[in-house]
Amino acid sequence: MLFFIAIEYLYEIQSYQGSKKNKAMKARYQYRIYPTQQQQLRLAQLFGCVRVVWNDALALCKQSEKKPKSAELQKLVITQAKKTEQRAWLKEVSNISLQQSVNDLETAFQNFFDSCKGKREGRKVGYPKFKKRTNSQSARLTRGGFSIKNNGVYLAKIGIVKPIWSRALPSHPSSVTIIKDCANRYFLSFVVDVEPVNVNAKNQSVGIDLGIKTFAVMSNGEKATSPCYKSLDRKVRKLQKKLARQTNGSKRRDRTRTQIACVHNRIADTRKDFLHKLSSHIVRENQTIVLEDLNVSGLVKNRKLSRAISQQGWREFRELVEAKSEKYGRKFVVISRWEPTSQSCSDCGYKWGKIDLSVRSILCLNCGTQQDRDENASVNIEKVGMGHRHDSKCTSRQSKTIIDSISRC
Repeated sequence: MLFFIAIEYLYEIQSYQGSKKNKAMKARYQYRIYPTQQQQLRLAQLFGCVRVVWNDALALCKQSEKKPKSAELQKLVITQAKKTEQRAWLKEVSNISLQQSVNDLETAFQNFFDSCKGKREGRKVGYPKFKKRTNSQSARLTRGGFSIKNNGVYLAKIGIVKPIWSRALPSHPSSVTIIKDCANRYFLSFVVDVEPVNVNAKNQSVGIDLGIKTFAVMSNGEKATSPCYKSLDRKVRKLQKKLARQTNGSKRRDRTRTQIACVHNRIADTRKDFLHKLSSHIVRENQTIVLEDLNVSGLVKNRKLSRAISQQGWREFRELVEAKSEKYGRKFVVISRWEPTSQSCSDCGYKWGKIDLSVRSILCLNCGTQQDRDENASVNIEKVGMGHRHDSKCTSRQSKTIIDSISRC
C-alpha cells in the first residue's frame, strides 16, 4: 500500500528560512527510526522528563505575577529540582534536552506576546498549554548531545540508533529532534543548511485555482486530482464510535486510540506525499506561481463541506509552494481573495457577476466563448498576479457599454 511504500520519502523539506539572497537556508530533514526495546524505555524516560520540566516551568509562570526569565526557570525546574527527592530522576537523562524544553517554552511565550501586540502575522497564537502523556512526544538535542557515526546517530544517554537514510544530509545538522507520534512511530528530525538550487523554468508563469473535486486547475490546462480518503474516513468514524463506548483508562480504549492515530497518519502521509510531488512539479516548471488567498478558516465553518475542505490541505500546499519557490529562486505571488476571478471572462474581460457554485460552465455573452469555471478562474488569477488585469478591465468596460446600447435598442 502507498503508506508502506512511500513512508521513507514522505518527509520532504518542511520549512525554509533565510533571506532571498544566495545564502544558505535552514531546512528540516526527517527520517524514520526503529529503536530497540531498551532504547524505547530510555526514550520514554527522556520524553517524560522533558514533559515534566515544561509543565513545572509553565506552572511557575502561571503562579508568578511577572513571568520569570529563562535562566531563572532553568535554575528552579532543573538545577534545584534535581536535588529534591521528587525530581531526582531528572539526572538520568541528558541535561541538554531539559534546557531546550525551557527554551521552547520561552519561545512559545514570546510568540504569544507578539501575537497579542500585533507584531506576529497570521492567526492568533494562544497561551502555552500543559503537555499531555497521550499526545505526540518530542525532545531536542543540540550538537553537544548527538553525533553521526557511519550509518548511525549517537544520542546522549540513549545510544546509537540507525535511521532509514532515504536521502543524504546536505550538510552537518545543527540540532536533532526525536519525535514519537500518537501512532508510536519514531523519527529523527535534523535541522541543516541548504543552498538554493538553480533550475531553468520551462514556463514564464502559471495561475492555480484550488478546489475540492479537482484539487488544482492551472492556467496552462493541467489538472491535479487529490487522492480519495473516503475509505479511510469511514474507518476513522467506525473506530471513533467504538472509542466512545469504551471505558476511560482501559487498555482496550488505549489500543483503539492508537488505531485511530494510525489511520489519521495514513491520511496525512498520503496527502503529504501528493502535495510534495505536485508542489515540486509546479515550482520546477514555472518561473512565477500565482495563488489566490483563500479564507480557509471561514470556509470550514460550512458544516457540509468542512471535512472535505480540511482533508485537501490548501494551506499546507501554499506553504510548500512558497518554501520551494524560495529554494529554486522562483517568484511566488498571492492575490487578494476579493478579486472577482470567477466573475469575468478570461478572453474578453466581460464581467458577468456572481454565479452559483453549481454552475461549472459559462457561455460569455460578449465573445460567445464557452468557459469552464475553474479554468477561467485560473487564467484570471494568472493575469492579476502578473499585472495584466488592467487590459481586461478596459475591455470589460467597453463590452458593457456595447451590450447596454444593444439592449436599449
